[in-house]
Amino acid sequence: MPLHDHPIDKRVDALLALSHEHAEIYCSPSAWLARERYLANHPTRILAMKCMDGRIHLPHVTRTPLGIITPFRNLGGIFHLGWPYLGEMLTDAVDEAIHSGSGVLLIISYHFSRGDRNRGCAGFACDVAAALAHAHEIRRQAESIFGRDHRHVYPLVCGFETDSDALIVHGIDDATLDIGTLQPSQEGELERRIASLCPDMPSDIRRDLLPLLKGNLQHVDSLRGITRDLDIEHREWVICVGRGFDFLHLPNTALIVGPYSPDLSQPISTAAAIIDANMKAGRVPDDGFLLLASTPYEAIGVDRARAELKSRFLSKFAAQVIAREHSRLVAGMISRTAVVHWPSRRLELLDHV
Repeated sequence: MPLHDHPIDKRVDALLALSHEHAEIYCSPSAWLARERYLANHPTRILAMKCMDGRIHLPHVTRTPLGIITPFRNLGGIFHLGWPYLGEMLTDAVDEAIHSGSGVLLIISYHFSRGDRNRGCAGFACDVAAALAHAHEIRRQAESIFGRDHRHVYPLVCGFETDSDALIVHGIDDATLDIGTLQPSQEGELERRIASLCPDMPSDIRRDLLPLLKGNLQHVDSLRGITRDLDIEHREWVICVGRGFDFLHLPNTALIVGPYSPDLSQPISTAAAIIDANMKAGRVPDDGFLLLASTPYEAIGVDRARAELKSRFLSKFAAQVIAREHSRLVAGMISRTAVVHWPSRRLELLDHV
């Protein structure tokens, strides 16, 4: 039986088990060594702004070790770098990289389906042109913060074609490189093509972009000839508020609201409306849904205490929005509040005080 058809208590248990499994894999000796070895050879810091859609799993489709790509996830991949908290987080990540002597590759992604427009990004009503335009706007904002010469921070717009898992790299003069159109024998051409597509990209950042593109080419080729279930109905039954949801890459399971926007009530209400519609349409059982609030922390003491306080605030705030605007859902709402030990990616549930 598919997960979304199980009773709510079993679904919640399965999701928490998935978070535990993710942390175990992330903390394994092999995974730690893979990250250390990768960073030794490719020190460019990679940040990715992307939609919360579970299909957009960049480490998987680029065959990159977990923990190399730092994600920023939000409904529809909609961001504004003027949002105070988001701007501070992004600047802090860039500062950390620069102080260690590394450049930054900022991947700004949008997604779409070639086979069926309706499998595109719901955040933009499946309008790929609107999603691309928004990605370019984020790029312009990044340039205004970090410089238009791109010497230290390179903002790169990338499409993600969900039918094939192929990346589409956008360069100068509206030129693109669609990995889905290449054959494995063309892997050796990638460096030359990226240099032509993005002539202002620093050589060290280009060097560290190449493994992602080569990994994506290998991944896309491995899927050719394989039948995939592409027509997946929206069956979300989880609302996640906050950060630290790296373990959640199940298609159409969770709606993630990052704590970035000055007005969190609107995306929380939108997420609740989607789940309400899923229940009414019979796409998921109407026996309940999960509200999961989470905040990462780096160290015990003050940092963890602040993360706890923030998670409790986000949980209470989201519950109030849902009660005010979607009161029908309250009776079936299961609320879990957590913090995530970021160095180990371990989700730690808090009591319900």
